[in-house]
Amino acid sequence: MLKRISVQQLRLGMYIKEFCGSWLDHPFWRNAFLLDNPADLEALLASKIKEVWIDCDQGFDLASHENVVSLARNEAEIDSEMASTVSKKHVLARVSSDAEFSRAAKILGKSRQAVNSLFEEARMGQAVNADNAQKLVEEISNSVIRNPGALISLARLKTADDYTFMHSVAVCALMLALARQLGLDETQCHSAGVAGLLHDLGKAAIPLEILNKPGKLTDSEFAIIKTHPSAGHQMLLDGNGVNDIALDVVLHHHEKIDGSGYPDQLCDEQISLFAKMGAVCDVYDAITSNRPYKSGWDPAESLSRMAEWSKGHFDNRVFQAFVKSIGIYPIGSLVLLSCGRLGVVVEQGDKSLLQPQVKVFFSTRSNTRILPEIIHIGQPGRSLRIVSREDPEKWGIPDLNEIWSGLPDPRR
Repeated sequence: MLKRISVQQLRLGMYIKEFCGSWLDHPFWRNAFLLDNPADLEALLASKIKEVWIDCDQGFDLASHENVVSLARNEAEIDSEMASTVSKKHVLARVSSDAEFSRAAKILGKSRQAVNSLFEEARMGQAVNADNAQKLVEEISNSVIRNPGALISLARLKTADDYTFMHSVAVCALMLALARQLGLDETQCHSAGVAGLLHDLGKAAIPLEILNKPGKLTDSEFAIIKTHPSAGHQMLLDGNGVNDIALDVVLHHHEKIDGSGYPDQLCDEQISLFAKMGAVCDVYDAITSNRPYKSGWDPAESLSRMAEWSKGHFDNRVFQAFVKSIGIYPIGSLVLLSCGRLGVVVEQGDKSLLQPQVKVFFSTRSNTRILPEIIHIGQPGRSLRIVSREDPEKWGIPDLNEIWSGLPDPRR
């Protein structure tokens, strides 16, 4: 029997089936678990959540004299109630990146906790339940709908220590944006997000001294790293709640269309659309992120280099859609304008990938910072254009990420 009760009626030994409220309003990454820790009960009582669904068949029931808010005979009734939240995806208003940054940062903070827990449980040999990732993917998806670039650009600002966990979150967001660009339906988009979140789960089976090695891997160490797709695939097969799309992406996101990838050396038509998507998203986030052995590349430079590799590595249709989804000059790209000023891309343009919105803040003629101004490249009456992408280190701009995001850079 499922019952909806006030959080004030909760006691240890009850099984929480679903929270009545936003995933961001409670401190847990799961939505269903046995409440057996006093600290968890205290945290829930201190949260914004006011009501929960409990499963009386898996945990304690209410006392006979206590009243319930409502009853449900099966999970379908709860799913129906929660459907209104899911349906909001279709009516979420598009907002500016500036308006979405703070919310996206909050989602990323909680996502780190969720993926960290997921990897640790997998490392300890616990069965993986992909259902636990559904709410996380939904929150990331909603952020991508409100503004595709905000969370994606912030997710790039991960520390080397956070790479394994936050890389999964970033690839999830990139997969969601790419899926929408390709015109996939809602179910396929959500599945692509789940696949992105779980794609590197097999790294939980890799020894930490190899996974976090600060220097170049030996051939034998790289051979061990290359086992992670198969390891992750087996973890999902041994768990529950995962679909065929996630299984495929986890196993095949390192395949290349020329057949030189791994683990199965698949060629072009043998690789699914979703695995091709995973390959592009995985590489982009990897090369734009700080790693134990190297600093991340500029996002615009990364796309340029990926274009050079695309003939043998990526599917051309998927890569072109990927570029459209994040822009030729992704948020955070430092560019030189034809007026001699430097600016950082803060938003994609509505009409052209070559005409983003740029926050201008530096004069190359006087070699000094100027009062920041948002400029829409291609705006009527202004003949400005982007001349080139630039290296922040060349111009001595260590705080570029704070300039475009308005938030502290965790890497500094």
